[in-house]
Amino acid sequence: MNYSLDTFRGDLFGGITSAIVGLPVALAFGVASGMGAAAGLYGAIGVGFFAAVFGGTRSQISGPTAPMTVVMAVVIAEHSGSIADALTVVIMGGLLQVLLGTLRFGRFVAYTPHVVISGFMSGIGLIVMLIQALPFIGAPAAPGGAVGTIQALSEALGDVNYSAFAIAFTTLAVGVLWPRRLSRLLPGTLVALVAGTMLSVFWLSDVPVIGTIPSGLPEIVLVPPTAAFVLHAFEAALILALLGSVDSLLTSLIADSLTGTRHNADQELVGQGVGNVVAGLIGGLPGAGATMGTVTNIRAGGTTRLSGALRSLILLVLLMGLGWVVEPIPHAVLAGILMKVGWDIVDWRILTRVHRLHREHLFILLLTLGLTVFVDLITAVAIGLIVAGMAHARKLENLELDSVVSVPLLDQQFFTQEDDTASMDQFMARVGLVALRGSFTVASSKKLVGVISEDIKDHDVVIFDFSGATYIDDSAAMVVEQLMDVATSEDTEFIVLSLSGSVEETLSALGIIQRVPEAHIVNTLDEAREIARKMLGM
Repeated sequence: MNYSLDTFRGDLFGGITSAIVGLPVALAFGVASGMGAAAGLYGAIGVGFFAAVFGGTRSQISGPTAPMTVVMAVVIAEHSGSIADALTVVIMGGLLQVLLGTLRFGRFVAYTPHVVISGFMSGIGLIVMLIQALPFIGAPAAPGGAVGTIQALSEALGDVNYSAFAIAFTTLAVGVLWPRRLSRLLPGTLVALVAGTMLSVFWLSDVPVIGTIPSGLPEIVLVPPTAAFVLHAFEAALILALLGSVDSLLTSLIADSLTGTRHNADQELVGQGVGNVVAGLIGGLPGAGATMGTVTNIRAGGTTRLSGALRSLILLVLLMGLGWVVEPIPHAVLAGILMKVGWDIVDWRILTRVHRLHREHLFILLLTLGLTVFVDLITAVAIGLIVAGMAHARKLENLELDSVVSVPLLDQQFFTQEDDTASMDQFMARVGLVALRGSFTVASSKKLVGVISEDIKDHDVVIFDFSGATYIDDSAAMVVEQLMDVATSEDTEFIVLSLSGSVEETLSALGIIQRVPEAHIVNTLDEAREIARKMLGM
């Protein structure tokens, strides 16, 4: 790619625009996580710069995101006794991301079912809105995530800070109603931030604000963890790593669709991991690919890694000398901004069509959404994937069983013109054909026994025809052996036809084909006919 002045101009404008859009969101996520507004800025700088430099998506903007913020709030509340412990979890999560990228796990994200992703992201959106409900009315955030907020909300509604509510409502209204055609010139989130803050500074001042922001470069935080803590925190670190990876790679797919390019998934995981390690070292919030920032960057002209790096440097300059600018921003303003962010995260495109979804897909979506909001994120994703896999296996089972043919050989191919009609009538149903076509896996292997066993018992000779089989896994191979056992127990002779390729390799590796007499393994149906005739004494 030739780098030109026009490309630089686009990257510069993209970096500036995405920095402006990302600033209020980073501050809001920092406060929502429980680590403070400065941690949101540190995370936007650390993750944003190193993910841009070392990642695999040229135009992607990285930083704190709603899913990572929700997880971090849980980590602080349940998995760590201090901010230092929480940052250790962030570093561990980043190292796991680097490992996932090195082991080339990035490509597997594409196999995550859309209903699981949709339910999970919609659940995250609802959590963001729920946990901002208290700051929205001027009350302090409650521990316990969405469930804790719901429990505390009824009491908080009796003591509403109407100044905070007016500021939050104004911020939300400006963010929602700001004309889209003007967003390219001035982002709606920035206008909402300024409007809500000005309302507080000049009129409604009795509300909680961000307060002092540290100035200068963040200090490197190095607190060697104990082995016991590493074991205790591993699950939380794994959640951060997996969630950050999925979040980033989904954003990479969106960037690809907008730019017509193709990202390197494994390299992207390495870059995100390096960024999160740095964020943990400097006291920052963990992050991932940010969809809103990435889209803003691309639409503003950003096309290379430089746009993401410039965006982080701009935020760093702000942090070093202009921290006082953000200190008077009320928590209610950030709550208003995050209310819109949460609303935008919810997958309304599919939720408005739930009545058209297949029942199993609707169940998976609602199950994942409910577990995300009321249990925890890793349980939601794990169970969502398991149930989705079971639903897919059920569908695959039907498709695979439809590919099985089990019929008597009633046509005249087993007989010659010299055979009389009486001979045909006598032997026409004594030979059966079990034709396995396509691929067979654990999805259909168990039902194959029930479907085929009764047919085997009805014949004196059975031909297992593998001419149309392209793949069988170990489970299906063991079922083939069970079918052979059924034939043996019923004194039914069997012939193996057209065994080759990977199917033969699997059956041979498990020692199944070795139990079949060599003379009963044939390549053509004519050969099978002759052997069957001999077995039947014809």
